Amino acid sequence: MLYENLDVWKRSRAMSVAVYKELDNCRNYGFRDQITRSMLSVPSNIAEGCERSSLKERIRFLDIAKGSLGEFKTQAGIGIDAGFLNPNIAAQWLDESSELAKMLSSLIESIRRKG
Repeated sequence: MLYENLDVWKRSRAMSVAVYKELDNCRNYGFRDQITRSMLSVPSNIAEGCERSSLKERIRFLDIAKGSLGEFKTQAGIGIDAGFLNPNIAAQWLDESSELAKMLSSLIESIRRKG
């Protein structure tokens, strides 16, 4: 399974880049570091999982990626409320995060059926 061919990896990678660019000037370094790391974790864990040889390990890393999306969504909501994030951009990120989570759930289920 080549992760570079997966839409969920491509989209999560693009979103990670967008988060880094949007938060480049955020002065709350703790918040910026945490939210960028949670989003960076998504495509990174998808890639790592796809490089694993066992189905159990693949699922584990894809599940970690899905968990990182939950972490990101929580941080984005807090970022809106705290005034760190543009509400319109963050709302788009929240929508995309939900879509990515659905895509990961489908991919995990597909791998489970193969096993």
